[in-house]
Amino acid sequence: MRDSFSQARKSNTAVTSPSQWLRKTASVFAWLPLCATLLIAATYAQPVMAKSEGEAAPVYAIESAAATKGLLLDIARAGQRLVAVGDRGHILYSDDEGKQWLQARVPSQQLLTAVYFVDDRNGWAVGHDALILVTRDGGATWARQYDDIEQESPLLDIWFKDQNHGYAVGAYGMLLETKDGGKDWQRVDERLDNEDGYHLNAISAVSDAGIFIVGEMGVMFRSTDWGESWEALESPYQGSLFGIVAGQQPDSLLVYGLRGHIFCSNDFGESWSAVSVQTDAGNLQFGLAGGTRLSNGDVLIVGHGGTLLRSSDAGVTFTVTNRADRTSLTGITEGPAGSLILVGQNGVHQTDANGNDLSAK
Repeated sequence: MRDSFSQARKSNTAVTSPSQWLRKTASVFAWLPLCATLLIAATYAQPVMAKSEGEAAPVYAIESAAATKGLLLDIARAGQRLVAVGDRGHILYSDDEGKQWLQARVPSQQLLTAVYFVDDRNGWAVGHDALILVTRDGGATWARQYDDIEQESPLLDIWFKDQNHGYAVGAYGMLLETKDGGKDWQRVDERLDNEDGYHLNAISAVSDAGIFIVGEMGVMFRSTDWGESWEALESPYQGSLFGIVAGQQPDSLLVYGLRGHIFCSNDFGESWSAVSVQTDAGNLQFGLAGGTRLSNGDVLIVGHGGTLLRSSDAGVTFTVTNRADRTSLTGITEGPAGSLILVGQNGVHQTDANGNDLSAK
């Protein structure tokens, strides 16, 4: 059964303001890709691609001391620097492992859904209105590379193989490719067997095997030639999948999504094993939105209700902890000495290994 927004899409249910709707429902739907998916207000239309070169000067994100406490949807590392993105075009960066944050200069006030760095200086962020931003200084300043304002649909994730070759994925089956570092982006949706235009929520490399995409209705696609061709896979789950964590072993990966569903594959998606996560109340039911693999090999996944899952056996079993504030988490990265940096509904948190705020100790 489709998620609630997809049903609204099919019935052409109107939404007055996507960004306003997001902020009203953030406390309930603060999962990284799902939050962005809920922004979509228009029915699918054929794309009219528009680049920002030559257009009017963009409106910049408003500087705010409260940005570190606002909705943030993703976090990544640019070398030793931390970079987080979120609501109202806010991009924050920290050079001291999350103790202090500075706000970057960003030529947009759109919600930003994902960020990716290929090295310590070159990175990209994506968001609503098919927006793609680029930085060449590790996230301190950003420029617009691409947008499609007329379509009013979000991009939900981005991944680069190197400084030149990258892909962005998003709503209604949107797949964009660049081979020149983002100077030119081409829409290549036709490479996917996705006739219904299901939303594409996450894209990631899997060891040396290739690239993997997951999305709405459990759709899965894999590419063994780095995006030139794609194969649709039979999914173990018919609900939305929101993220991918590549394993340490060749061809291994985890995918996760709605209602605590996690699946593990050791053959690049050819077959899957369901991972059951037990809590005091029974099977985990919270949506899962962000994940990472730590330097020691542990897999961490975060989600709704302050949920933090940890696996020390490559995803076979997970332990569950919950933050005391129970607010939704959307992104995670490793901090120093076993600490974690979390982002989500209430901004950014520097925590211990169990997700407890270090500032509260």
